[in-house]
Amino acid sequence: MRFRVIVAGKPALPYAKAAVEEYLKRLQRHGNYELVIVKAGDSESVSKRLLEASEGCYRIAMDERGERPTTRELSQKVGEMEMAGEIRTISFLIGAADGHSKELRSACGMTLSLSSMTMQHELALVVLLEQLYRLAGIKSGSPYHRD
Repeated sequence: MRFRVIVAGKPALPYAKAAVEEYLKRLQRHGNYELVIVKAGDSESVSKRLLEASEGCYRIAMDERGERPTTRELSQKVGEMEMAGEIRTISFLIGAADGHSKELRSACGMTLSLSSMTMQHELALVVLLEQLYRLAGIKSGSPYHRD
């Protein structure tokens, strides 16, 4: 299975840039992970670009109103999708400051929350990549994730 993280705007903060580079480097050892950056802007235009960039993928909107599974529960959901064989690529969509449009949320198969608190999109990107690294570790049997 392929994983695509699509985010509005390039990380600009030094800590975010460094963390994104580090987790993408770590993830490359575990499979096919891709970061796609779309132009930032207002909610409607960003949502349109996110939908275009995720065409043909199973979409997961990252939104504080979404489901809040544990890492282990998310790992099980992703594993079930992989075993079913119907989904080739999962795209995680991180919007800009104004969040996602209703159209985008309705086009997604799942809405996932990293926290019930609103999170700056660069930080959300880092947290999501770290969680994807945990999922890869759980799948490979690595000791990185501890319950």
